[in-house]
Amino acid sequence: MAKNSSFTNPILPGWHSDPSCIYVAEEHNAFFCATSSFLTFPGMPIYASKDLVNWRLASHVFSKPSQVPQIGDTVSQNGGLWAVTLRYHKGKFYAIVSYTPLSPWAVTGFLFTTTNPYDSHAWSSPLVFPLLDIDPSIFWDDDGTTYLHFSGIHQQTIDLSTGALGPASIIWKGFTEFIPEGPHVYKKDGYYYLMIGEGGTELGHHEVIARSRNISGPYTSAPSNPILSNQNTTEYFQTVGHADLFQDANKNWWGAALATRSGPEWTSYPMGRETVLFHVTWEAGEWPVLAPVRGRMSGWPLPKRTRDIRGSGPFVGDPDVIDFHPGSKIPAHFVHWRFPPKDAFAVSERGHPNTLRIRPSVANLTSSAPASKVEELSLVMRVQTDTRFVFSVDVVDFSPKLEDEETGVTAFLTQTQHLDLGIVMLATGKRDAKGKEELGLHLRFRVTNVPSSASNFDGSIPTVVKPLPRGWEGAPIRLIVEAVNETHYEFSAASVGKPKAVEMMGVAPATILSGGDGPFTGTLVGAYATSNGGAGKTEAYISRWRYQGKGQDIGNGETVPYTPFVVG
Repeated sequence: MAKNSSFTNPILPGWHSDPSCIYVAEEHNAFFCATSSFLTFPGMPIYASKDLVNWRLASHVFSKPSQVPQIGDTVSQNGGLWAVTLRYHKGKFYAIVSYTPLSPWAVTGFLFTTTNPYDSHAWSSPLVFPLLDIDPSIFWDDDGTTYLHFSGIHQQTIDLSTGALGPASIIWKGFTEFIPEGPHVYKKDGYYYLMIGEGGTELGHHEVIARSRNISGPYTSAPSNPILSNQNTTEYFQTVGHADLFQDANKNWWGAALATRSGPEWTSYPMGRETVLFHVTWEAGEWPVLAPVRGRMSGWPLPKRTRDIRGSGPFVGDPDVIDFHPGSKIPAHFVHWRFPPKDAFAVSERGHPNTLRIRPSVANLTSSAPASKVEELSLVMRVQTDTRFVFSVDVVDFSPKLEDEETGVTAFLTQTQHLDLGIVMLATGKRDAKGKEELGLHLRFRVTNVPSSASNFDGSIPTVVKPLPRGWEGAPIRLIVEAVNETHYEFSAASVGKPKAVEMMGVAPATILSGGDGPFTGTLVGAYATSNGGAGKTEAYISRWRYQGKGQDIGNGETVPYTPFVVG
């Protein structure tokens, strides 16, 4: 076996669910993968790679609110843009996706195109069309007819210039006929192969396939179904499914799927559904054979290792060393929860070089469950891409005047499940000479875990409030989030002038950021500012944004360490 035939999963670590991947030879000689974004903005990320190992954020399909304004009105924490299918046809990239507010159930299809996948602004405004169900995919037949497939499993023709649809029909009910979704069609050796996910995207998730000589069926189920699954095993990687198949330059077949690093206990999985890679053997006229998903994989030789790939953002797995220099922009891999308030963020404002200014939102990060209204959040985040990491920002300027004004850092799954460490103005319990209650800066660690029937944590974590230590006011304060292991997050603070004098604030289990109100997403870490419903308008200025991976757990007790990265 070639020396470069081994790799570790996941290839897109952290929340990268519902992958759809392609290889484009002409002009690009590159692989591209799209993943779901739900409520995050910018959304629908596209990643590019030359070697299937080093993946760079190429662009976001959804980078302008005008493309999908419905995101700003989506109440459900699990609503938004689900399951992109990425395809390439005659020089053009196509990204098709379903939007659903979840409650009420009302699905809409969006189709975007571009000839430049490395530029977010090059993606078109969408072609909008009605959908009967989620997970749309498109397929061009040899006669030029374009077919739309979606969960059910339905098929209908679609006119890509007008959005006009032909009649829809169910062409296969699946192997178990239980939650058939995520369909993709491939034509090979005179057969139409229809591959779908089944069983729901939990422990019963699996991938099955059928084929027919006619695109409209009837379809014959593969005798080896399910062709991909880790259900009913003790494997670390679970919920494997929602797969896509593609070939490399040497015509070797590969597959990408989603998986959850949870083990069969499926209680602690804060990184959510991630993208894994596997080899596929597909002989002429035969059924494809998909290699089972593990932490360590080997099979076909990988392309030559290289980072020679274009993109708008960083490579997945690289640390954040961000100082918000004058003239720079908010990094491409930073996201918001829905659309942020207008002018909530500014880089290196006059008089505040090397900072990110955050103008506070009236709403804080917490919402009721179920939410009854949408509130804009002054919140900016990046995906947690390592089972073990440390994240920090320096609050360099924050001088609140009113009670409950706050800025801080968060480990965030949804508005009902997040862990926050803030600097907040609170009553001190003392009164001045006129009898007015005095206010002072405090450190506050608090956990939001709105109970739900699907919650993985039914305990309680007490809120911790401490007056800002003497000597800390007027100097930058470092707020730190660390995943000390697979199961717990630790929150602390320090004066930048004395970084080793750390004030420990709290520890919380990762089960709070697993499942519950966010079963389809994964943890993000970032910074926020809020008046907590009050009238405060004090802006926060943060700098020295750092994210560093410390290790990637891949199962069987094995942690893949990262080479230490020294930052200033």
